[in-house]
Amino acid sequence: MRTRTTREGSVGIVTPKEYTFGSATDPLELESGRTIYPVTVRYETYGTLDREKSNAVLILHAFSGDAHVAGYKTEQDRYPGWWDSMVGPGKPFDTNKYFVICSNVLGGCQGTTGPSSLNPLTGKPYGLSFPLITIGDMVKVQRYLIDHLGIQRLLTVVGGSMGGMQALEWAIAYPERVRSAIVIAATPRLTAQGIAFNAVGRNAITSDPNWNGGDYYGKAIPSRGLAIARMIGHITYLSEQSMHEKFGRRLQNREQYAFDFNDQFAVESYLEYQGDKFVERFDANSYIYISRAMDYFNLDEKYGSLEAAFRKTKAKFLIVSFTSDWLYPPRQSKEMVFALMKEGKDVSYAELDCPYGHDSFLIETERQGKLFSSFLENLYAHEPF
Repeated sequence: MRTRTTREGSVGIVTPKEYTFGSATDPLELESGRTIYPVTVRYETYGTLDREKSNAVLILHAFSGDAHVAGYKTEQDRYPGWWDSMVGPGKPFDTNKYFVICSNVLGGCQGTTGPSSLNPLTGKPYGLSFPLITIGDMVKVQRYLIDHLGIQRLLTVVGGSMGGMQALEWAIAYPERVRSAIVIAATPRLTAQGIAFNAVGRNAITSDPNWNGGDYYGKAIPSRGLAIARMIGHITYLSEQSMHEKFGRRLQNREQYAFDFNDQFAVESYLEYQGDKFVERFDANSYIYISRAMDYFNLDEKYGSLEAAFRKTKAKFLIVSFTSDWLYPPRQSKEMVFALMKEGKDVSYAELDCPYGHDSFLIETERQGKLFSSFLENLYAHEPF
């Protein structure tokens, strides 16, 4: 009988690691001008770094993700990491070839310093005293980790959604450190609609009676507000087609309307389940901080234009979008492709016809996997480091 540690294609049981840096005399400087110290980074690695340190792949997670991208934390785990179908022996990010790294982002709640971490000056959780952060700050912390691992140049940085924003920031901010960037279902900036959805989610949290100005640690948590925020966000990750095919107007455990305001439709029950499940693993303040960091992400504003943003990049780019993604639609990916082409950069683009909406990058892994495997194999085998 195969266990989770011996299952074919699995990286098995993975032990998370931590790296801490920064001090009062050498703090982390943020884009806002504020500083913070110390900073702890929770991360996981898979595979082996080669002698030349040329096979490192940095996977960057989306909004609600974490460092646990593949494998299992224990033998008892029912589910593997969030992109397990992509990472492991013989998979697109083949751990027989590549050294794969994934870390929890700054501001998160899965081991990396964030609002729920203890403030060394007070001995209490930061809460809203935690400084505002940006995607650039997240990437800067990742750069500290990569330095700690002794890696001068990454074979690729890859991420979907907010992970794609980080991949873009890596290629732009540290052009000498990145050979390639795989950017999936991402955008060069949030639209007014995207900012609006984030604002409604934050308001759901801050309107919860238990939020208490962000100082709820050790007390009743704002679970209902966080669940509603997740329900709102989850709707944006799906497509009308996928929701129709999965739920339609089907009633849940009943044959006729109850004529009351309790959940009756299958889609209502599904969203309640998603919200409740999210509360078990995520911090409400992290939701507020990370969503604001996404609001601030705007390559045009930061660099003057998209073309100017990409001007000094040296990476090869693979940009992937999905036809049913209405949150970050293909036109936004194409805008980046055209800007890269104007600057004479090496860029490939694929638009996949897929019905799952924004979440396609997590669900439709077979075709993506073939793209990534081919892209990386060509890069790794035929180009000098």
